[in-house]
Amino acid sequence: MKKREPPYVVRPPTAVLTRGFDPRLSVGSARPAVFRSSTYVFTSPDSAARAFEVALGRARPAPGENVDLIYARLSHPNAEILEDQVVPLEREAQAAAVFNSGMAAISTTFLTFCGPGQTVIYTTPVYGGTRHFLRALMEPWGLRTIAVPAGDTLALERAVESAKDLRIVLVETPANPTLVMTDLRAAVEAARRRPDSPLVVVDNTFLGPTFQHPLELGADLVVYSATKYLAGFSDVLAGVVLARDPELVTSLRGTRAVLGNILQPDESWLLQSRLPTVTLRMNRQSKNAQRIAELITKHPAVTRVLYPSLFTDHEQARIRDAQCDFPGAMMSIELAGGRPAAFTFLRSLRIVRNAVSLGGMESLACHPRTTTHSELPVEELDRAGIGEGLVRISVGTEDWRDLLRDIRDALDAA
Repeated sequence: MKKREPPYVVRPPTAVLTRGFDPRLSVGSARPAVFRSSTYVFTSPDSAARAFEVALGRARPAPGENVDLIYARLSHPNAEILEDQVVPLEREAQAAAVFNSGMAAISTTFLTFCGPGQTVIYTTPVYGGTRHFLRALMEPWGLRTIAVPAGDTLALERAVESAKDLRIVLVETPANPTLVMTDLRAAVEAARRRPDSPLVVVDNTFLGPTFQHPLELGADLVVYSATKYLAGFSDVLAGVVLARDPELVTSLRGTRAVLGNILQPDESWLLQSRLPTVTLRMNRQSKNAQRIAELITKHPAVTRVLYPSLFTDHEQARIRDAQCDFPGAMMSIELAGGRPAAFTFLRSLRIVRNAVSLGGMESLACHPRTTTHSELPVEELDRAGIGEGLVRISVGTEDWRDLLRDIRDALDAA
């Protein structure tokens, strides 16, 4: 008897172009159309009843079952195509949910899995919007929060071990904007030792899904500001959460339906069209950044360059080598002259643009202490190493030699 061959599984670069879309459902178009419809016509009253059973969580779709769409706040064709096609980019992911911003993704995650009296641990420094959401909205609601310095594995393990009713361990690694890395495997193992099984959530915006793979290391959820590298052109606001367990994503979609923060059809279509180029863009940006970072370390205006390939701390280098494929396109430089030097540097740039955000094709630079992290107390900024002379740079896809000259000229001016 002839041995049956296992089904052929295409690789991620192929899957991201082929799965989740049937041209026959779009009049034969080679790429998906944009479906701008608020409501959808049911195939029958029985199908309508079945759709609401599934939408309200009273039933689960059978394998291969196509459940009728109901209303665009719950889901729509462009969101479903995008959610299906983003999954192959994240190793070991089985399901995804898309949102209308990165903050919508992170806030919906907390609102879905946390409640009053429970605890969240998060690494610092963390994105300012995340910190503000936890402190300004979740703490008054009754959630306890515990901040742990990024990269301090022992402190993180102790916090996880001792926290009361722990629901989420949020790790942002590398940290924004200091690039300090946190040991994801250690965080996962600490959480697994608890009987209440808290979720390990990783904000992977800086490195992934190209250079860091949290689900592969045991994390439960990966969160992206898809505005950044996934979209890549600084023209879309979006967020994505991916998981190995589809039930976690089902819960997120339920909360999303209530909050109404699903990504709209036009933006879903735009983001879906960018996914095949994520790895191409990020590889170019990472190579550019590494060349530049390693060539400006000796400049007299620079106190230090914060970039993964330049780590001198043994533990940071160990974490980098254990969980990162490449160092990425984000760097921070600390200028000896403090804020005046940092502002002069930013004013002197000609190619790199003075703007917040990151991950776009164009290079951007900002002063975190007065912009992205300005709402943090001074003592917290100092403790995190976000000084007056720190400038964060998101390296784009321009020719690295032009960027290097631009940055060197601005450093000379500073």
